[in-house]
Amino acid sequence: MDAPIPCLWFHGNAEEAVRFYTSVVPGSGITRIRRMDRETPGRQAGDVLSVEFTLGGKAHMALNGGPNYSFTPAISLFLLCEDQEEVDRTWDALLDGGTPVQCGWITDRYGLSWQIVPKGLGKLLEDPEKGDRAMAAMLGQVKIDLAEIEAACAA
Repeated sequence: MDAPIPCLWFHGNAEEAVRFYTSVVPGSGITRIRRMDRETPGRQAGDVLSVEFTLGGKAHMALNGGPNYSFTPAISLFLLCEDQEEVDRTWDALLDGGTPVQCGWITDRYGLSWQIVPKGLGKLLEDPEKGDRAMAAMLGQVKIDLAEIEAACAA
Protein backbone atom coordinates (compact mmCIF):
# COMPACT_ATOMS: atom_id res chain seq x y z
CA MET A 1 0.00 0.00 0.00
CA ASP A 2 1.24 3.46 -0.86
CA ALA A 3 1.32 6.32 1.64
CA PRO A 4 -1.89 8.37 1.87
CA ILE A 5 -2.05 11.39 -0.41
CA PRO A 6 -3.98 14.50 0.66
CA CYS A 7 -6.72 15.37 -1.83
CA LEU A 8 -7.81 19.01 -1.88
CA TRP A 9 -11.36 19.76 -3.10
CA PHE A 10 -11.90 22.74 -5.41
CA HIS A 11 -14.78 24.11 -7.44
CA GLY A 12 -13.41 24.49 -10.96
CA ASN A 13 -10.07 26.13 -10.14
CA ALA A 14 -7.90 23.16 -9.08
CA GLU A 15 -5.31 23.69 -11.82
CA GLU A 16 -5.05 27.42 -11.10
CA ALA A 17 -4.60 26.77 -7.38
CA VAL A 18 -1.98 24.07 -7.94
CA ARG A 19 -0.01 26.26 -10.33
CA PHE A 20 0.01 28.92 -7.61
CA TYR A 21 1.02 26.51 -4.83
CA THR A 22 3.83 24.95 -6.86
CA SER A 23 5.17 28.43 -7.62
CA VAL A 24 5.28 29.30 -3.91
CA VAL A 25 6.76 26.13 -2.38
CA PRO A 26 10.27 25.17 -3.55
CA GLY A 27 10.75 21.60 -4.76
CA SER A 28 7.20 21.41 -6.12
CA GLY A 29 5.65 20.59 -9.46
CA ILE A 30 2.70 19.21 -11.37
CA THR A 31 3.03 15.53 -12.19
CA ARG A 32 -0.26 14.85 -13.99
CA ILE A 33 -3.44 16.62 -15.09
CA ARG A 34 -6.50 14.45 -15.73
CA ARG A 35 -9.21 15.86 -17.96
CA MET A 36 -12.81 14.85 -18.51
CA ASP A 37 -13.00 12.57 -21.54
CA ARG A 38 -16.68 13.26 -22.06
CA GLU A 39 -19.34 15.76 -21.09
CA THR A 40 -21.17 15.21 -17.80
CA PRO A 41 -23.70 17.45 -16.01
CA GLY A 42 -21.91 20.72 -15.28
CA ARG A 43 -18.68 19.69 -17.01
CA GLN A 44 -17.39 19.77 -20.55
CA ALA A 45 -15.09 17.26 -22.21
CA GLY A 46 -11.54 18.52 -21.65
CA ASP A 47 -12.28 20.23 -18.32
CA VAL A 48 -9.71 19.50 -15.60
CA LEU A 49 -10.92 16.76 -13.27
CA SER A 50 -7.84 16.39 -11.07
CA VAL A 51 -4.25 17.54 -10.75
CA GLU A 52 -1.54 15.39 -9.19
CA PHE A 53 1.34 17.43 -7.82
CA THR A 54 4.11 17.60 -5.28
CA LEU A 55 4.63 20.27 -2.64
CA GLY A 56 8.17 20.23 -1.36
CA GLY A 57 8.51 16.73 -2.80
CA LYS A 58 5.39 15.31 -1.10
CA ALA A 59 2.52 14.00 -3.22
CA HIS A 60 -0.87 15.74 -3.24
CA MET A 61 -3.94 15.78 -5.43
CA ALA A 62 -6.40 18.53 -6.28
CA LEU A 63 -9.91 17.62 -7.41
CA ASN A 64 -12.47 19.82 -9.14
CA GLY A 65 -15.24 18.25 -7.08
CA GLY A 66 -17.86 20.97 -7.33
CA PRO A 67 -19.52 23.42 -4.98
CA ASN A 68 -20.53 20.95 -2.24
CA TYR A 69 -17.52 21.43 0.07
CA SER A 70 -15.07 24.13 1.03
CA PHE A 71 -11.95 24.32 3.18
CA THR A 72 -11.95 25.06 6.89
CA PRO A 73 -9.00 25.77 9.20
CA ALA A 74 -9.54 22.27 10.66
CA ILE A 75 -7.12 21.17 7.92
CA SER A 76 -4.05 23.25 7.14
CA LEU A 77 -0.73 22.85 5.40
CA PHE A 78 2.15 23.26 7.85
CA LEU A 79 5.18 24.73 6.12
CA LEU A 80 8.41 24.75 8.11
CA CYS A 81 10.68 27.47 6.69
CA GLU A 82 14.48 27.58 6.91
CA ASP A 83 14.74 31.19 8.04
CA GLN A 84 12.86 34.48 8.37
CA GLU A 85 13.57 35.39 4.76
CA GLU A 86 11.77 32.24 3.63
CA VAL A 87 8.90 32.94 6.06
CA ASP A 88 8.57 36.46 4.65
CA ARG A 89 8.71 35.35 1.00
CA THR A 90 6.17 32.55 1.49
CA TRP A 91 3.87 34.69 3.63
CA ASP A 92 3.88 37.53 1.10
CA ALA A 93 3.09 35.14 -1.77
CA LEU A 94 0.18 33.49 0.07
CA LEU A 95 -1.10 36.87 1.27
CA ASP A 96 -1.75 37.90 -2.36
CA GLY A 97 -5.54 37.57 -2.31
CA GLY A 98 -5.39 35.77 1.04
CA THR A 99 -6.17 36.69 4.62
CA PRO A 100 -3.70 36.75 7.54
CA VAL A 101 -4.99 35.10 10.68
CA GLN A 102 -2.72 34.77 13.75
CA CYS A 103 0.35 32.88 15.00
CA GLY A 104 1.65 32.17 11.50
CA TRP A 105 -1.70 31.08 10.03
CA ILE A 106 -2.88 32.47 6.73
CA THR A 107 -5.85 31.59 4.53
CA ASP A 108 -4.91 31.78 0.86
CA ARG A 109 -7.05 33.13 -1.99
CA TYR A 110 -8.55 29.64 -2.52
CA GLY A 111 -9.62 29.27 1.12
CA LEU A 112 -6.89 26.82 2.16
CA SER A 113 -5.25 27.43 5.54
CA TRP A 114 -1.47 27.38 5.91
CA GLN A 115 0.84 27.58 8.91
CA ILE A 116 4.07 29.38 7.98
CA VAL A 117 6.60 28.64 10.71
CA PRO A 118 10.37 29.24 11.04
CA LYS A 119 12.42 26.19 12.07
CA GLY A 120 13.73 27.72 15.30
CA LEU A 121 10.29 28.28 16.82
CA GLY A 122 9.67 24.73 18.03
CA LYS A 123 12.88 24.65 20.07
CA LEU A 124 11.96 27.92 21.81
CA LEU A 125 8.42 26.75 22.60
CA GLU A 126 9.75 23.49 24.09
CA ASP A 127 12.41 25.19 26.25
CA PRO A 128 11.39 24.79 29.93
CA GLU A 129 12.74 28.25 30.82
CA LYS A 130 11.75 30.20 27.69
CA GLY A 131 8.66 28.39 26.44
CA ASP A 132 6.06 30.54 28.20
CA ARG A 133 7.68 33.78 26.98
CA ALA A 134 8.01 32.38 23.46
CA MET A 135 4.34 31.37 23.45
CA ALA A 136 3.21 34.77 24.74
CA ALA A 137 5.27 36.56 22.08
CA MET A 138 3.99 34.28 19.31
CA LEU A 139 0.36 34.76 20.37
CA GLY A 140 0.82 38.50 19.84
CA GLN A 141 1.95 38.04 16.26
CA VAL A 142 0.16 37.49 12.99
CA LYS A 143 3.13 36.58 10.77
CA ILE A 144 5.73 34.92 12.96
CA ASP A 145 8.89 36.96 13.49
CA LEU A 146 11.43 34.67 15.12
CA ALA A 147 13.82 37.52 16.05
CA GLU A 148 11.07 39.22 18.07
CA ILE A 149 10.25 35.95 19.84
CA GLU A 150 13.94 35.36 20.59
CA ALA A 151 14.20 38.90 22.01
CA ALA A 152 11.16 38.25 24.25
CA CYS A 153 12.80 35.05 25.49
CA ALA A 154 16.04 36.86 26.30
CA ALA A 155 14.27 39.56 28.36
